[in-house]
Amino acid sequence: MRANTGDRLLVHGRVVGEHDREAEIVEVLGADGEPPFRVRFDDGHEAVVSPGPDSVVMARKKSKRPA
Repeated sequence: MRANTGDRLLVHGRVVGEHDREAEIVEVLGADGEPPFRVRFDDGHEAVVSPGPDSVVMARKKSKRPA
């Protein structure tokens, strides 16, 4: 799993009733875009995570530049 700063990390809930969580990757701590990642969740909480198979990295959307 590789990521860049600004990408989003989606962590799927692992038990019934647990909601998915989404976070912004604010720092890539591993070599060549590999985990661990420092992430900031939508509630402002920051953590260092090594995502498991229940997680997906979503690439940062590229902004359109005016012509």
